[in-house]
Amino acid sequence: MEALRICITGATGFVGSAVARALIKRGHDVRVLVRPSSDRRNLEGLKVDIAEGDLVDAATLKPALRGCAGLFHVAADYRLWAPKPEPMFKANVDGTRSLMLAAGECGVERIVYTSSVAVLGTVPGEGAADEDTPVQFTDMIGPYKQSKFLAEAEVRELVKSQGLPVVIVNPSMPIGPRDIKPTPTGRMIVEAASGRMPAYVDTGLNVVHVDDVAEGHLLAFDKGDVGKRYILGGENMSLKEILGALAEITGGRPPRLKIPHNLIMPFALVAETWARLSGGTEPFATTDGLKMAKKKMFFTHMLAAKELGYTPRPAAHALADAVQWFRDNGYVP
Repeated sequence: MEALRICITGATGFVGSAVARALIKRGHDVRVLVRPSSDRRNLEGLKVDIAEGDLVDAATLKPALRGCAGLFHVAADYRLWAPKPEPMFKANVDGTRSLMLAAGECGVERIVYTSSVAVLGTVPGEGAADEDTPVQFTDMIGPYKQSKFLAEAEVRELVKSQGLPVVIVNPSMPIGPRDIKPTPTGRMIVEAASGRMPAYVDTGLNVVHVDDVAEGHLLAFDKGDVGKRYILGGENMSLKEILGALAEITGGRPPRLKIPHNLIMPFALVAETWARLSGGTEPFATTDGLKMAKKKMFFTHMLAAKELGYTPRPAAHALADAVQWFRDNGYVP
């Protein structure tokens, strides 16, 4: 990939900051679209051009995109609990459409849109889904999944109707350094590594290192087919296996008690009600999260491996790096 001026959204966040670092390492001139109120710790020490703007303010998008040959749209409102979902839809759906239209008008030559495996179908039992596993909007649980499903549909429509040069990537469950928020998956790692998860539910996730996801973005930019989606995943693991691996890393005890999903649901309802009434932060256990957990989120990245040369590291390395970063930054004792 020759050195280019590239705009990236979401660079203050977890995945976006990893993509920004990968682009800088390749020698690209990176411009980041950043909200005035964003936490900018993940940009410290990075050689980037900062353009202040907001996905929900269309007038701020073209100035950030002018002169850029490429765009990585990584930003998203990612929460599993959204008592007021309208802002999430406005950012994830309307904001994505506005950004794509602005990129087309500014002559951006290549775009990578960060979707999610959350919008894909799943396979019953232990099977791994791929990019073509059947799915429909009614399968989407909660505002995050719904908004990302609609956003990807908007992107696909613009590829067809306006010829936008967009490649779609669908990361699975990234973990690793710089998860400052942290994300829902990061919160689970913090709780488990801190010894605060004595039990588990029967579910499964696809675990991948955030830096491998970032590398997958660059491979999609280089080699991906326009209009095509590529799963950027890693290793399929049951929650029991993940917690066992974390216990081995931290020297703690893995949980042995498996709790039925329906037994936790009343506690999640109480936690959400209290959070609404008190104005508190997102509960650790949410009703939507428990509904999602009834299906194993197992996926295969074979298409990305075959067409892009994508090769993620073992999940154990990702878990170890995540724990180390959380320890070094005071999230885990």
